[in-house]
Amino acid sequence: MFTRALRRTAGSVRRRLAGKPWQGVQAEQSMLRMGNDYGGYFVCPEGLDAGSVVYSFGIGEDISFDRAMIERFGVTIHAFDPTPRSIEWVRTQDVKALVLHEYGLADYDGAASFTSPENPEHISHTLLPREGATRERVEVEVRRLSTIARELGHERIDVLKMDIEGAEYGVIEDLLASGMPIRQILMEFHHHLPGVPLLRTERAITELNRAGYRIFDASDSGHEFSFIRA
Repeated sequence: MFTRALRRTAGSVRRRLAGKPWQGVQAEQSMLRMGNDYGGYFVCPEGLDAGSVVYSFGIGEDISFDRAMIERFGVTIHAFDPTPRSIEWVRTQDVKALVLHEYGLADYDGAASFTSPENPEHISHTLLPREGATRERVEVEVRRLSTIARELGHERIDVLKMDIEGAEYGVIEDLLASGMPIRQILMEFHHHLPGVPLLRTERAITELNRAGYRIFDASDSGHEFSFIRA
């Protein structure tokens, strides 16, 4: 027992020294990789079937995760992205089980101003402030997770995938406060962005742990995590 505790502590120290959250894998689960190296995540397949409720926030121009989930489990994917370029791209994809919702996720209902990426070839916009007076800003609609679930008639979410460019911290606080039943949360943390310290990610993971969520996969980069609620 003492040796295992020392190994866990040493692992936490190594992760922190490498610039990653100190929290590592906390639960052993069966896992399947859904999607490519860029946009994919590990999910726990237990209990997932065609009737599962899956929300996918932050589509960009990559639906490899969504396609894989549809092909493997026969689910309908509710996909969300308010970025005009992403909306235009998704409309060109022939995926019948993917339902696109043209608004974003935040910790409030209303309007938001998205800032464009520095590289015009990139697609990921963010609610976070970005330097550069010439950056394009896009006004979009955002909603709380509880509002979305109520409007879509869902009392639970089986898989919640989020890649929302730094807005995840406020969303985590809001969804935990709402008490929305969510079985799995797959997400990318954005502590690499300017003004987002690593400590903010560590605190968010701690709050998820307190709510009963355990990490069953953590990427080598220290940004992508998969959580399951015990």
